[in-house]
Amino acid sequence: MGCRSILTSFDDEEYVVSLIGAGADGYLLKSAPGDQLVQAIRLVRAGEFVSHPAVAQRLYIRATRRPVMVSLVEHLTHRELEVLKLAAKGMSNRDIGDELGIGLRTVKGHFETIFGKMGVKSRTEAVLMALKQGWVSLQDE
Repeated sequence: MGCRSILTSFDDEEYVVSLIGAGADGYLLKSAPGDQLVQAIRLVRAGEFVSHPAVAQRLYIRATRRPVMVSLVEHLTHRELEVLKLAAKGMSNRDIGDELGIGLRTVKGHFETIFGKMGVKSRTEAVLMALKQGWVSLQDE
């Protein structure tokens, strides 16, 4: 039994569907942490289908043809939520880094991970979704 998994930076719905249709057993984004990648390889080798949460959500919505908001807040780390809260307050990446004592590249890395987990393409989309879902508030301290 061959394992056909995809590790890519593309999460376009049509691209994902075509790869799965071609027989992919797993689909992870390059932003996935190393431990998640190792676990995914084990699961695919055991016959499980593995997917990034944002990709799985899109596939589910496509399959059911109705909008569904899975509570992704459980998939965000404490630090990612901190970054989102500060972004909701209008802070720049540099200001967020200064506030949290981390570098600018680290802040950008957190945003890339957040975008992948939430299935969004920008800070604005991430903040709006987080506000709409009640994950962050403009009154957060």
